[in-house]
Amino acid sequence: MITVVIPAKNEAGRITTVLQNVATLPIDHIILIINGTTDTTLQEVLNLPIDKLQIIYFHECLGIDVPRAIGAKMAYSLGSDVVLFVDGDMVGTFNENLVELIEGIQLKHLDMALTNCYPSPPRHIERYNPTFQWRYNVTHELGLDKKLGLATPAHGPHAVSRRLLESIPLQELSIPPVSLALARLSKLRIDVATTIPHYRLGSSVKNYIHSNKIIDTIVGDCLEAIAVFHGKPRTRQWQNKTYSGYHTARRFDLLENFLGTTKQT
Repeated sequence: MITVVIPAKNEAGRITTVLQNVATLPIDHIILIINGTTDTTLQEVLNLPIDKLQIIYFHECLGIDVPRAIGAKMAYSLGSDVVLFVDGDMVGTFNENLVELIEGIQLKHLDMALTNCYPSPPRHIERYNPTFQWRYNVTHELGLDKKLGLATPAHGPHAVSRRLLESIPLQELSIPPVSLALARLSKLRIDVATTIPHYRLGSSVKNYIHSNKIIDTIVGDCLEAIAVFHGKPRTRQWQNKTYSGYHTARRFDLLENFLGTTKQT
């Protein structure tokens, strides 16, 4: 059984395209996590005639990445063998790549199938973005740098196996680099299954303030992942700076309550 998990917050005008694209895939369920939206996202999707679609609505904002863990729990409870994650703002046309991610789990027996979003070196301006160095730092520490390069579950669509969901705590999917580190510690199979250059994702363009907070979030997540991999206390600090970003807005309390009230099947 194959389930697609799509988090969406304020994606009116985009979410219909994402859902219509995904609905044409050979899948069984689409779980849409509407995450503290303040626009007409919910009204828009309620009018879509997609039989596979299940909607989980949270009035309060769960924070970045937390909806993935919510969706993974629901997918697991449905009996899914493959869980595919696609962000609700990715309006690009890349269904053939999503099929490759699914096949990475089904046919290549991967437990985490990732997307390479940078088949060419990042542009000159992007090289000043510290997330690229820290993504590489993570894969290097995990001994996967030659295999994964800059690929990470924090960027681009990716898929995981049921075995992965049974091997690591589901709440750790809320910090994607940590889920990667735990998968490695569990000796699960991780590899790049497809390539989608970043520009083809069709993700919405964010403002400067948002971009800086995302950078701090990802760097902090990578620092946590490295600490977890080496069995050390978690930290988001590097050279006298704490990289919080959006991390402090992650509602782990709501996630814990949800996971605690939905029994593992």
